[in-house]
Amino acid sequence: MAERATEQIVIDATPAQLLEVLLDFERYPGWAADIKDVEIRERDDEGRGTLVAYRAAAMGQSARYTLAYDYSDIPNSMSWKLVEGSIMRVLDGSYTFEAQDAGTLVTYHLEVDLIVPIPGFVKRRAEGKIMGTALRELKKHVESA
Repeated sequence: MAERATEQIVIDATPAQLLEVLLDFERYPGWAADIKDVEIRERDDEGRGTLVAYRAAAMGQSARYTLAYDYSDIPNSMSWKLVEGSIMRVLDGSYTFEAQDAGTLVTYHLEVDLIVPIPGFVKRRAEGKIMGTALRELKKHVESA
């Protein structure tokens, strides 16, 4: 069964600045430590990646997965669904953006289910690490630019 989790962080940037970084998939390996390689397989009419393949470090091994992105609620949110994955059967999520006086509140929703069964507490710990790391790295990258 898939585990769901949500984390939030305030980043000193506008939603537009955050989207600019998040839509630049090819640059992820330069600031997202666990992302090793990115290939955009399909783009929409605006040039945004709609089908993106990743190779990432995951639990001491290399994981490959392909995500289909949905931009129907841009600039408020972007979401994705797993198309295929080497170690997961579900990796669906979204970022939502809420402008505030002191930056943007970013909410990260993630649903994960691995192919290999593992205890729920281990899954939750892994989700927390994935989400916390992703948000901290995004904040550091955007605020240092």
